[in-house]
Amino acid sequence: MKIVIEGAGEVGSHLAKMLCAEGNQVTVIDNDKERLDHLSSYADVETVNGNPSSIKIQKEAGVSKADLYIAVYPFTTQEVNIVGALLAKHLGASKVIARINDEDFLTAENKLLFKEMGIELMFYPEKIAADEIVEALKHGSSEETMDFAHGKLQIAVFKLDEESPLIDLSLIDFTKMMTAEEQLNFRVIAISRSGKTIIPKVDTKFNYNDLVFTISTRDGLPLLIKYFGRKNIEIRSVMILGGSPIGEMVARSLSAQGFDVKIIDKSKERCLELSGRLSDKVLIVNGDGRNSDVLLEESIKDYDAFVALTGNDEANVLACVVAKKFGLARTIAEVENIEYMSLAEEMGVDSVINKKLITAARIFKFTLSGKARFVKYMAGTDAELIEYTVAPGSAITKGALKDINFPRNAIIGGVVRGNESFIAVGDTVVEPYDRVAIFALPETIRETDKFFK
Repeated sequence: MKIVIEGAGEVGSHLAKMLCAEGNQVTVIDNDKERLDHLSSYADVETVNGNPSSIKIQKEAGVSKADLYIAVYPFTTQEVNIVGALLAKHLGASKVIARINDEDFLTAENKLLFKEMGIELMFYPEKIAADEIVEALKHGSSEETMDFAHGKLQIAVFKLDEESPLIDLSLIDFTKMMTAEEQLNFRVIAISRSGKTIIPKVDTKFNYNDLVFTISTRDGLPLLIKYFGRKNIEIRSVMILGGSPIGEMVARSLSAQGFDVKIIDKSKERCLELSGRLSDKVLIVNGDGRNSDVLLEESIKDYDAFVALTGNDEANVLACVVAKKFGLARTIAEVENIEYMSLAEEMGVDSVINKKLITAARIFKFTLSGKARFVKYMAGTDAELIEYTVAPGSAITKGALKDINFPRNAIIGGVVRGNESFIAVGDTVVEPYDRVAIFALPETIRETDKFFK
């Protein structure tokens, strides 16, 4: 696949590296030669130095033959990305997508308008991150939770601490703890251990500090919470450190849903701005929340959850560690340095948000077959969660899952068929138009994709 990326900033560079590793031919346009040289030092990409809004530069980059054009130019207005994407489309690029920074562009009416103009997808990384944080705060019993097919299936992640009843149990022993009927309601789909993702077998044992990825039916999640020895924490009050765009969007969404929300930001100007933009229900405090005395003065112990979004990775992680020591049940940190993510989790941060990885997963689906509806990166693992709609005649429908030689480092977790949802097992036969949830390691994604063409 030929892919042209507009912009060699953090998001563009991460995408370039990831897409190159998948065997795509990637060209990156940027008018900053230093950014391009840095990218070329670790990724096998072609680079074009120049203005991405220039027709000459776009032609030099070969956009007329591009299967995908990604406009993610850094440190600029969204209009640069929109113009670049529209030019690429009219020069012949098959699909174009653009980064934006205005929520209004994401209304159904506006998305339709831009789609008619030729832009297949507009994405706002900060909005995607805010939505993920809000979703995580609704499910206080696990490190990360997401609804699949409008809640018919649910993905949940549990970290095994020293008190977990699963430590040293094998997967088969774990399943024997429950009834045959209960076993049909959920499945362990992966384990992340010391930075490595394992697709578990029946004899795989659970270890201390494992991140266990599960899929369940709607009725199965309470069972999981019980067997993992967790409590279903109800979160109704949230303290947010940092009045960034993500913090603003999280506060707006949570307050609209009845949560008690307080934002602490060290910039007086930003606090005044937020006061004018957010509901009176959101408390806004001007102060340096990196100071634990300030957090105590603002009654941090009275809150259920703490979210750190300062734009400084170290400050976010340390603030969450402090919040945990004060007894808060749930902490979430924005960590943009990928190398810090596992460290943050080891230090006790419950959930880690990274805009680059979230964005990359959304874009990655455009490099797969047209049957991939959704791709999600989940913190703590290098695997991807992919939703497919099954096409008639595709290889996945040719027999029971145990008989079709499905890739060993990929697993079909669950199936949605009409109004029915169920956990996939070896005897399951996938039918045309089913929606299936796949958990796949990176080296298996292309092979897995072939089963749905």
